[in-house]
Amino acid sequence: MNLLQVRDLKKSYKRGFIPKPTLVLKGLNFSVPEGTITGFLGANGAGKTTTMRCILGLDYPDSGEIELFGKPLNIESKRKLGFLPERPYFYEHLTGVEFLEFYANLTCKWKKQVLRDRIDELLKRVDLDFAKKRPLRTYSKGMQQKLGVAQALIHDPELVILDEPMSGLDPDGRMALNEIILETAKKGTAVFFTSHLLFDTERLCERLVVMKDGVSIFEGLTETLLAQSDQGVEIFYIANGVRTSRKVIEKSEIQAQIKALANAGAEITEIRRNRATLEEVFVKMALRGGRK
Repeated sequence: MNLLQVRDLKKSYKRGFIPKPTLVLKGLNFSVPEGTITGFLGANGAGKTTTMRCILGLDYPDSGEIELFGKPLNIESKRKLGFLPERPYFYEHLTGVEFLEFYANLTCKWKKQVLRDRIDELLKRVDLDFAKKRPLRTYSKGMQQKLGVAQALIHDPELVILDEPMSGLDPDGRMALNEIILETAKKGTAVFFTSHLLFDTERLCERLVVMKDGVSIFEGLTETLLAQSDQGVEIFYIANGVRTSRKVIEKSEIQAQIKALANAGAEITEIRRNRATLEEVFVKMALRGGRK
C-alpha cells in the first residue's frame, strides 16, 4: 500500500515587480510505500520544498492529486503524519519533557500517565533521557535535532517526513540520527526525507525519488539506480607474495575468475564492486543535464 501518492502535481507562484506566474511543479508524480525509507532528492530550486508544503497542506497546488493513506488530503489523514521541518523552532525556556508535552497535546488528547510513558520512551529512544529536565537553550544542535525527531514521532505516526534532518550535524550527530531513522523504520513507520548529504541517503534509503525542474526523473529502488553505473567487480588477490587485482566486467564471469584464481593458488583478499556512488550518479542526473 502507498501511504503517500502524488499525481500530476502542478504549482505556480507569481514573482517579480510585475508579478508573472512561474511554474515550479510541472506534473510531479511519485509514491511512498508503507514500511520504507524513501529519499527525496533534487538540486536547489527543483521544487522539493514546494512539494512538501503541498503535501502538508501549507500550500495549495494549482492542479493534481495528493493522497495520504489512500484518501484525499484532510485533517484526519494528517493526524497520521509526523513532520520535522528544516529549521524547527525550539522554545528555549521549555525543558525536553515540556516541549514534547506541548506538541503531543496539539495532536490529540492524552491520559496523563500514557503521555508520560510515551515521552519517557521517546527520550530514551533518541538518547536524551539524561537531559529531559534541562531547558532547550542548553541543548546542542545535535540534541535539538534528536528532540525534533522525537516531536515528529510523539503521536506514533504511520508516515514521518523529515526535511534536511542531518543539516548542521557533526559526524557523531549524523550517525546517531541515522540509527534513529533506521530504528523508526524497523518499528513500521515509513520515513520520507530530503537531504543533500548523499552518503547518508545511500546508506539509509531503500527507495529514491529524484526531482529536476519540477518533475520526477527517477523513482524506484536505490540499488536499481546505482546498478546502472555498475562496471563489474575488481578481485584483489595475493599471488607469489605480490598483491594485485583483476577487473571483471561481465557478471557471468565473476565466479569463473574466482575459481581460476583459487585453483592457481592465489589468496583472494577482497572483491570490490566498481560503480559510482549516489553522489556521482545524482550530479550527472540532476545537475549536469540529466534525463529528459
